[in-house]
Amino acid sequence: MSETTFTFRVDETLKNEFAIAAKARDRNAAQLLRDFMRDFIQQQQEAVDYDAWFRRQVQIGLDSAHAGRLIPAAEVETKFAARRAATRRRLKASE
Repeated sequence: MSETTFTFRVDETLKNEFAIAAKARDRNAAQLLRDFMRDFIQQQQEAVDYDAWFRRQVQIGLDSAHAGRLIPAAEVETKFAARRAATRRRLKASE
């Protein structure tokens, strides 16, 4: 992998404090900046991946609804009322 220089302006106090903090972690400022850049890229990719996954899930739900594969609200409410009751019983039993 070829390397290139990344130059930017920063307040001198911030630069000095960053260098001191980096040294306290046995790193130099350039190493930490590379780590931060890699972490940022990874976070951005994870956000893009999650967004794509979420959009697929929404589309699956919409397609299912449009195809008539729906669960009536009363059925959902009954199921979750039973789950809430079971949870309350477990909590009461553990008291």
